[in-house]
Amino acid sequence: MSLAVYPGTCDPITLGHVDVVRRASTVFDRVVLAIARNAAKESGHLFDLDTRVVLARRALGNLPGAEVDIVPGLLADYCHRRGARAIIKGLRNGSDLDAELPMALLNRDLGGPETVFLAAAPGHAHLSSSLVKDVARHGGDVSALVPAPVLPVLVAALGT
Repeated sequence: MSLAVYPGTCDPITLGHVDVVRRASTVFDRVVLAIARNAAKESGHLFDLDTRVVLARRALGNLPGAEVDIVPGLLADYCHRRGARAIIKGLRNGSDLDAELPMALLNRDLGGPETVFLAAAPGHAHLSSSLVKDVARHGGDVSALVPAPVLPVLVAALGT
């Protein structure tokens, strides 16, 4: 069975993340949404790692072939241990490609699998966890941007 790993901090998981997992699962037998620790963003996380995992599992529900896990260290090492055939990355725009391409090349140099880039669906190309948090922080309606199980937890965390 083919396995792909889709890494991200998912703080919070958005409908864009869910869409990438859903579409990747049409190409691969199994897709792991791998919640990553990102030291550069660690102090800026709204949700701790365990909460992000719980929310991601709720958001994916029982999507066939999808699972959620934690990347405890290097992504290339995690992929090797899991036997992943690919790393999945969603691209919203050219800036995403500029940021993701060096990581894809480095992961390959570190023994990781090839990276497969999926273009964002047009309806999700503007979504990012950061923008969702900004809108929600200011009392904006983000119900069309995040999975239903995420909305009340997000609103409660921000006190909006």
